[in-house]
Amino acid sequence: MKIQRLKGQSAIITGSSSGIGEAIAIELAVEGAKVVINYSHSEKAAFDIVRGIKKNGGEAIAIKADVSNENDVKDMFKEAISTFGTIDILVNNAGIQKDASITEMSLNDWKLVLDINLTGQFLCSREAIKEYRRRGLTETSCALGKIICMSSVHEIIPWSGHVNYSSSKGGVSMFMKSMAQEVGRDKIRVNAIAPGAIKTRINKEIWATKEAEQKVLELIPYNRLGEAKDVAKVAAWLASDESDYIHGTTIFVDGGMALYPGFVDNG
Repeated sequence: MKIQRLKGQSAIITGSSSGIGEAIAIELAVEGAKVVINYSHSEKAAFDIVRGIKKNGGEAIAIKADVSNENDVKDMFKEAISTFGTIDILVNNAGIQKDASITEMSLNDWKLVLDINLTGQFLCSREAIKEYRRRGLTETSCALGKIICMSSVHEIIPWSGHVNYSSSKGGVSMFMKSMAQEVGRDKIRVNAIAPGAIKTRINKEIWATKEAEQKVLELIPYNRLGEAKDVAKVAAWLASDESDYIHGTTIFVDGGMALYPGFVDNG
């Protein structure tokens, strides 16, 4: 029988009604965590995931919240803590893209991406840290609490036509490191995951045809696209005591995309 590495713990996974967030929520539930499925619009999808987790013997609730809205975030944590007693794990997964060339990008689209992708992580992390400190150490984990920030290979790889998105992910990198430096003394572990090209419904155009997929594979030395479960398994490990000495680090789950494969033949 599989040992559930997160048994007795609870987790909030933001933006978990689809894609990578959904996969992480399901994986953490399989590992024994009670999970909050956070959504902003996809109510049916969120409650479908909750039902699926419960059907498989797990515990889950769905909470609507816009992570860029301070009051929404506070209310989400209040409801989660009221339901599960506390929160042990936060996965800052919620994120969006609003792509355009820099001269065509509106200020609203710039702000929207930064508000959700970066400010949302700040708001959620702040509430999680407050709860970890209030609750104190428990017997369920070596750490007081865990925070996992979802970044991207574009925290280091420039991406023309996506300056808002890549700027937000570069910000996530420094946000995570600075936060880790500050709260590590409290035994709060903070890390990030930087996915590369992952097959999800949102980016279906890059893998829907063989031609499109082959074009993307030119950027991936390992020669396959990632699956959401590839990221989810890393998240579950980072949330567990098996990674207790991993702190302030970004793990790239990208098949080598960050290796700048254009230089494979010496440029």
